[in-house]
Amino acid sequence: MMTKTLLNKEACNLTLKRLVCQLHERHHPWSQSVIVGLQPRGIALARLLANALEADYQTEPIAVGEMDITFHRDDFRRRDEPLSANPNNMDLLIEGKRVIFVDDVLYTGRSIRAALDAIQPYGRPSLIELCVLIDRRFSRELPIQPTYTGQRVDAIDEERVSVIWNKQDQLQRVIIETPEHGQ
Repeated sequence: MMTKTLLNKEACNLTLKRLVCQLHERHHPWSQSVIVGLQPRGIALARLLANALEADYQTEPIAVGEMDITFHRDDFRRRDEPLSANPNNMDLLIEGKRVIFVDDVLYTGRSIRAALDAIQPYGRPSLIELCVLIDRRFSRELPIQPTYTGQRVDAIDEERVSVIWNKQDQLQRVIIETPEHGQ
């Protein structure tokens, strides 16, 4: 595999600041909005965004949920190995609220479709938006587009885009891995 850095730590921090600013512009005051991180990789990003909003803009505490979409995916029965779900942490009200789904990489759109199904038992939001760090825009299989995008990446299907975090859930970098010819 060949690895290329798309965003280094400094670029990640700048991208996060831009996302935080855009979210605050649209959702201030935050009393009618909630952030929902999609398990597993959207949770750290959702927490990071909420913490930055509270620190940078002195907002009231922002409601953050953690939602598992495992059994709402359209491919969960197609795998050879059994899937195990992560616990939901949705101790928040979404009825009539503006919900922001947060995920690290938007690829085919199937995870977001699953999230739309998974949110239904929690109530009917007034609006659902999508915030992603990376949008692989030419790989969509469903008509789903992000409302807030950190970076757009033109990657072919064989390439893997990965968001790298440290042990303290701090964003380190975003890489793209390309198989070498002949592999």
